[in-house]
Amino acid sequence: MKKRLCALALLGWSFITLVGAERPPNVVLIYIDNVGYGDLGCYGNPVIRTPNIDRLAREGVRCTDFYIVTSSCTPSRGALLTGRYPLRNGLPHQLGKEENWTGIGLPHSEKILPKFLKPKGYATGCFGKWNIGFAKGSRPTDRGFDEFLGCRSGNIDFYTHVYNGQEDMYRGTKPIDIEGYSTDLFADAAIDFMRRHRERPFFAYVPFNAAHVPNPKNKAPGVPTIWQAPAKYFEAYGYPADSTDPHEGYHAVMTALDDGIGRILRAIDRLGLQEDTIVIVASDNGASIRESLVLETGTNAPFRGGRTETYEGGIRTACIVRWPKQLKAGSVCREPVANIDLLPMILRAADVPLPRTIQLDGRDPTATLAGKDRSPHEHLFFEFRKWSGARSGRWKIVRSRPDREFELYDLAADWGETRNLSADKPAIAKRLVDAFEKWRGQFE
Repeated sequence: MKKRLCALALLGWSFITLVGAERPPNVVLIYIDNVGYGDLGCYGNPVIRTPNIDRLAREGVRCTDFYIVTSSCTPSRGALLTGRYPLRNGLPHQLGKEENWTGIGLPHSEKILPKFLKPKGYATGCFGKWNIGFAKGSRPTDRGFDEFLGCRSGNIDFYTHVYNGQEDMYRGTKPIDIEGYSTDLFADAAIDFMRRHRERPFFAYVPFNAAHVPNPKNKAPGVPTIWQAPAKYFEAYGYPADSTDPHEGYHAVMTALDDGIGRILRAIDRLGLQEDTIVIVASDNGASIRESLVLETGTNAPFRGGRTETYEGGIRTACIVRWPKQLKAGSVCREPVANIDLLPMILRAADVPLPRTIQLDGRDPTATLAGKDRSPHEHLFFEFRKWSGARSGRWKIVRSRPDREFELYDLAADWGETRNLSADKPAIAKRLVDAFEKWRGQFE
C-alpha cells in the first residue's frame, strides 16, 4: 500500500510539474523590406514618423551593429530562416520572375525555423513577402508554416498586388483575389492568427513588402509609378493625398508600415501576451541608393553604400528585440550580431535543441543583447554577387569585385568608411583577408 501511495504521489507531482511548466515564449518576427538604417526615428531620422517602432526601442534592445550577411532580399530571407550563410544553404542569389513564381529557390534539404518549432507545439504562420521559391515543396505551408497569406515574390504593387503582370496574392498554396493595402492585409492576418492561437505558443513571421520601391512592371499601361499609401498617412505630414513627390510618398509608406507594426503590438497587449512574447523588427538589407531610381529616397545614414553592396549601408540595418523576461527595456547593443543569429536565439528561447547534423553559422546572441557578453562572432562574413566583406571587432574589409584588393576600415573611428587603411595597417588587413579566404574556401 505504501508503495502504491508513493507511486501515486510521484505521478501527481509529475502531472502538476507538467501542467505548471512555463510555456515557451511566443515569437513575432517582423522583417521589413529595404528600409535604411537612417529611416527610423529611433535611429536618428528627423522627419519620418515611426512612433510604434520607436516605442518598441524604448521597451526592448536597439541594436546599432546588426548585420545582414548578404545585401539583397532573397538570400537575406534564406539566411534568416536557416541560420546559415547563403553559400551554405544554397540560396546566394536574388530570385527572378519565374523563380519567384515556380522555382525551388531555397533547396528542399534546408530546414527552416517553423519546422524546428512545431515539435514544441507552436502554431506557425507567415504573412507577407515570401520570395524564396514557390515550387511544390518550396511554399510556406510545405516548409513548416500552418498558414500563409502573402505574395510569392517580392515587390508587388501595394494595392493591386501585381508582380510582373500577374496578381500574386496567395492564401496557403491557392491564389486569391483580395482587396486592400498590402501592409494592412499582412498586419490584419498576423493579428487574427495571434488571436486564434493565443492559448498556445505561436510563431508569426511577418515579412512586410514595405517599403520596397514601386516597380513600373507592376503597373497597368498609363498608370504612374509612384509611392502608394492610404490618404491619412500623407495627410499626417500635411502632404496632399495624391502627392507624387518621391520623398513625401516614401514618408507616407514608412508611417503606414509603422502603423501596421503598431497594430500588431497593440494586439499583443490586448491579448495580455506582452510579457510572454519576443518581438523582433529588422530590415532585410539597406536602402537602395541608385541615382537612376528617383523614387529611391531611403537613407542609410550615417553609412556609405546601399543595397547589393557590402559597405555598411548595404548590410548594417536597424534591428530591435523586445523580450521582457530576458532583456532590459531601453537598452542599446553595440556589439556585432547578425540575422543568422536570430534562429539559434529563438530555438534556445523555445527550448529546442540546436541541430547536431546541420551546421549553423548563427550563434545565440541573447547574452550579447543583454549586455552580458561580447559579440558571439570572432568574424562575420558578407557576400552578394561580386561584393564581399568581413568584420572582426572594430575592423572591416570590403571589396566590390574579386579582382580588386580589399579595403580596410576602422569602424570605431570611421563608420562612414571614408579612409582605407589597408596600406597603413597591412598586418590587420592580412589577418581579415586570410580569415575571409579560409571561410570562402569552404564553398569552392
